[in-house]
This record gives sequence, structure tokens and C-alpha cells, in this order.
Amino acid sequence: MQTDKPLSTEIDASIPTAARMYDHYLGGKDNYAADRAACEELDKVVPSTRRLALNNRRFLQRVVRTLAEEHGIRQFLDHGSGLPTQDNVHQVAQRVDPESRVVYVDNDPMVLVHGRALLEQDERTAVIHADMRETEGILAHPDTQRLIDFSQPVAVLFNSVFHCIPDSDTDGPLAVAARVRERLVPGSAMVMCQLVSEDPEVRAFVTDFMDKATQGHWGRVRQEKDVATLFEGLEILEPGLVEVSTWRPDTEVAPRQLTREWIEFGGVGIVR
Repeated sequence: MQTDKPLSTEIDASIPTAARMYDHYLGGKDNYAADRAACEELDKVVPSTRRLALNNRRFLQRVVRTLAEEHGIRQFLDHGSGLPTQDNVHQVAQRVDPESRVVYVDNDPMVLVHGRALLEQDERTAVIHADMRETEGILAHPDTQRLIDFSQPVAVLFNSVFHCIPDSDTDGPLAVAARVRERLVPGSAMVMCQLVSEDPEVRAFVTDFMDKATQGHWGRVRQEKDVATLFEGLEILEPGLVEVSTWRPDTEVAPRQLTREWIEFGGVGIVR
């Protein structure tokens, strides 16, 4: 996506954002009344959303740990990273190897402010204020150039973000994933999941509600088959593409997604 209009650095507390709503669901404090009100309305139709958000966060942590421990990846590019919380990507990766490097990307100005404050003492981690569709700008950014060596394996994360962008031949999920994948060497990983529902009424309601609530900063709730197309040509790690609470749980009694009105669906693909 190319645009001459720069991203706003102003925080508008009256318009909900996906990042701040996610923060509220995770129990964070970096959200406003508009975000909490949107979550309350959303819960009336899809009441499992808080559990879904928590399970998605745990999935992200397990994925990063797995890629660092079992695949030796030391570079992570996290698109749509959201507001900092506990056990962020850099913290999980750097527990495996303190030299691990992470670049976070988000278009929410609040993420930029809080992220940079948190990371100002960590020279191996950076936060970029950018739209995840601005692939060339992200890859050419000085912080990306400083921290990420694309001649070596990189883990690219699109964790619970593709539902935030609409379908498009040039800027939709397939196009964005393809552009990034073209830059990755064998051994790299792509982590991709998004909100899906097999119920057309749920898809229609949530898509319309979030589009209006965020004033157009939304794509759509898709189906499992749509997510599967993102992984074509990649070697999908076991257990495959699944509801994310079932992706390599730490224990047999780990929290599961119990209701299915919508789920977070995806997995991990390795570039060969």
C-alpha cells in the first residue's frame, strides 16, 4: 500500500481501536471508555471474546518460544503488535537467547508511545509506527535494517491482525503475506491467524459492528478456508491449522476455547 497521507500521531479517545480493545480484554489499563463500551456491545453477540483474546496471547507466546528453541530463529518481525503487555515477543525470545532481536509494527499512536517507553533501554528491540500493509516502508525502515538480517531466517508474525484489513488485490491479507514471504530465506517462519466464524450471521454482525465502531479501520471476519490459502506453499508445523488454544498447549489442562461462535484460527508455516 502506498499513500501520501502520513499516519496520525494523535490519540483519539472517542474512537475505539482494535489494539486498545484487545488491551482491555487482556486486563490492561491502556484503553478508554469508548474501547470498553465497544467490548461490552461485542460481548452481547460473541461472549467468548475475552477468553479468545487471552488464548490468542498464550498462542503467540508458545509460538515464539517454539521457533526460538526448536528452530533457532533469533529475529522476529511482529506486525500489528498491539499495546505492550506481560511476556511480549522480545521477552519470550530473549529468555531463549538474550541476543534475539525484535521489531514491532503498529499503526496505533498509543502503541508507539507506550512501546518506545518500555523498550528505550533495549537496543535489540524497536517499535515502528506504520500500517502493516506498508511492506516496503517497513522493511526499509532504519530500525528494521539495523536489527533484521534478511539473509538469515526471520519469524514474521501476523497474529490476530488480518481481520483488521479488507480484501484487496494489492493490500489484502494474501497480497501482504506474499510480499513479505518473497523476502524470506529458507528456514524462516510465518505465523498467521485471524478471527473466523463458520456462522454467516456472526461474520456479518462482527464485521459490520467493528467497521462502524472503528470508523473503517477493519476488514472482515473470514472463514477457516480463507486462512488456509495464506499458507499455500509453506510447510505447516504440527498440529496444522487449528483453533489456536489447541496449538501445542503447555499442559493437558491448559485453557481451551470452549464456545465456537467465532474462533482464532491459524498456525505456523516454514519457508523451504
